[in-house]
Amino acid sequence: MKSTPKLLSIAALLCCGALAQAASITGTVTNKTTGKPAASDAVVLVDVQSGMNEVAKTTTDATGRYKLSKTGSGPYLVRVTHQGATYFIAAPEGNAAGDVPVYDVTAKVKGVYCEADVMEVETVNGQLRVIERYFVHNASQPPTTQWSARSFEIVLPAEAVVASVEAQRPSGLPTSLKLDPDGPKGHFAFNFPIQPDEGDKSTLFEISYQLPYSGKFTFKPLLSLPTQSVGVLMPKSMSFTAGAGSAFQPVTEDPSVQTFVARNATPGKPLEFTVSGSGSIPREGQGQQPEAPSDDQQASPSAGPGGGLGAPIGTPDPLTKYKGWILSALALLLAAGAAFLLRKPAPTAVLEKTATQPALTPATKRTALLDALKEELFALESERIAGSLTPGEYAEAKAALETVLKRALNRS
Repeated sequence: MKSTPKLLSIAALLCCGALAQAASITGTVTNKTTGKPAASDAVVLVDVQSGMNEVAKTTTDATGRYKLSKTGSGPYLVRVTHQGATYFIAAPEGNAAGDVPVYDVTAKVKGVYCEADVMEVETVNGQLRVIERYFVHNASQPPTTQWSARSFEIVLPAEAVVASVEAQRPSGLPTSLKLDPDGPKGHFAFNFPIQPDEGDKSTLFEISYQLPYSGKFTFKPLLSLPTQSVGVLMPKSMSFTAGAGSAFQPVTEDPSVQTFVARNATPGKPLEFTVSGSGSIPREGQGQQPEAPSDDQQASPSAGPGGGLGAPIGTPDPLTKYKGWILSALALLLAAGAAFLLRKPAPTAVLEKTATQPALTPATKRTALLDALKEELFALESERIAGSLTPGEYAEAKAALETVLKRALNRS
């Protein structure tokens, strides 16, 4: 029996070890629309290394507080569902609070407008390729998420063949989406929540499509929201002609690209324009040369002086604010990262600062990984709740995320 104290000591150590592996995650869910705690919201702990399994569940109490227990070292995500909309945060480490802001959801809210509708137009393999980006603000007061099956409506040319669709929340990363037909041919809608702005960060919608092209094409954009600026970017080798009543003006800065901007556009206001000729937009780091101009272009000058992504002298241009946009390699892996093409070369000071920054640590890489995964899960859960994914499609997408996650974690 002399060994009893020793056995008790071993048992105590084992118990302490088990307790050390278990930890509590606590936080408060706050409804930013009402300024009050969000009571009775579902809170789930997601284990991202085991197929995004839900390992713990609870609901917030009357004060918006929640508590979850986790085992192991993660990584985990905390998911909160409020009025059908999902919100993710990376599970905090140590004693850090896992606070989550949420917003009430309404189909239409006041204060939603489009800052810029930017179209990149070029020719590829005899077709017209267009990358169109919509920068949508939600300045609602009180802050409220706009979300329905028709959160944001767009109209593309009837001949358009959609290649890719993405959306990005404020402070989020690009996530791939489905684009839902909405009435007549060429009319579509995004089933994606437009959350309130975070500072100057808004919601981005992006769509890439192709059009049959015989050397000339006329666009007749139809807006669903008041838009501060509609911009068209083209290679220098192509020609631009504004339609009757259209208020497009050339913006001069970048000698390699033409830019035309129509300001203060409203639904129903004429925005027709015609493009002709051929060419490709030079992109940084691609070593890409514009296609040779057509015969009729060599015989006639461009419709206006060249322009670029920057602002004209003395005139604010919303395109300029996105020139420093840099997406992480993981975001590009998970979400295709086409928004990367929008950026301009960063100022020298910024480049020098970036070059002198230390290499990413494993902890930083893990944080970036969780941020990217959080956005993909957000989109996936949103589509599942909206009913745009079948159970089979949901399971397949979830499995694909798990595979990508495991490969990324192994590399990091």
